Amino acid sequence: MTFVPPPILSAPRPKLMDRVRSAIRLRHYSPRTENVYAFWIRRFLAFHRMRYPMEMGTPEVAGFLTSLAEGERVSASTQNQAFSALLFLYREVLSQPLTGLETVPRAKRPERVPIVLNRNEVAAVLSHLHGVPLVMASLLYGSGLRLLECAQLRVKDLDLERREIVVRDGKGQKDRRTLLPDGLVAPLRAHLARIRGVHERDLQRGVGVALPHALATKYPNAARELAWRWVFPASRTYVVAGSGEVLRHHLHETVLQRAFRTAVLRSGITKAASCHTLRHSFATHLLESGYDIRTIQELLGHASVETTMIYTHVLNRGGQGVRSPLDQLGPGPALPVPRYTAPPILPPGGDPRFPRR
Repeated sequence: MTFVPPPILSAPRPKLMDRVRSAIRLRHYSPRTENVYAFWIRRFLAFHRMRYPMEMGTPEVAGFLTSLAEGERVSASTQNQAFSALLFLYREVLSQPLTGLETVPRAKRPERVPIVLNRNEVAAVLSHLHGVPLVMASLLYGSGLRLLECAQLRVKDLDLERREIVVRDGKGQKDRRTLLPDGLVAPLRAHLARIRGVHERDLQRGVGVALPHALATKYPNAARELAWRWVFPASRTYVVAGSGEVLRHHLHETVLQRAFRTAVLRSGITKAASCHTLRHSFATHLLESGYDIRTIQELLGHASVETTMIYTHVLNRGGQGVRSPLDQLGPGPALPVPRYTAPPILPPGGDPRFPRR
């Protein structure tokens, strides 16, 4: 009997979205970038009735972007985000670079002046915060941290003796050092004492903490060390799908966002302030105090000094430092304050002086 070898079965080709996620993770993009790119690629396929992307090209991409700009009236940053996701799909995943895209313009982002709170307004907002949100908001303003950078702080990143914070994997996957305000040393010491208690209880219950990249493999005992615990841990734990491991995540950003929004409303501030406004205020107040722009650039972690230059507007008074000629007239008669007169309430038939025809 002649032996017939079994046929060699090729592995099934991975699905498109699995290939997309694999390509993103291979390049060490952030999880948020992965989710955003996957979202826009799905939107693009759904817009063209689930046609396979290899069958489409520049006209279909242009049509999708046009529908976002004209039909849905999305912002320039959202349109550019979708554009980048589709470029990544064709260049990095499908190895089919799109040609002729120079005719598809990139949306121009409007240049906006950052919203800044003055020192009294910052103090008013902080006075309406308590507990962990107060400590986090104080770090945003006192150290110039971004919201996610603050939420992702680990115990080892705080150096209370040197008054220093090490920001890991900031925007653009860059590390940097920034200052730790003297006024936060005592509150942080008390807070870290409570975190130590949470850490000890988690060890007894077998609750761990997620480690970045492959550190859990390289240092198996790191998850049991206090140094790797979150400075602001979540109150709940979660179970990792597949492994069944119980972990504790850091506090979600929305906790501080909601508390900050409530504090702004209670303080009576009419500016559209958000948590990121505290970072803007940090840079602005340092400039007002006379610190040079290069130092502030390093503290903020900006790759280019041009990004930091948006805060130089505070060095001017009013409109570009120009003093109005009205203010140079000296003391004079007080200007009358116009009174508001409510319009009369008309009868159902309208104004009798102007009958309808």
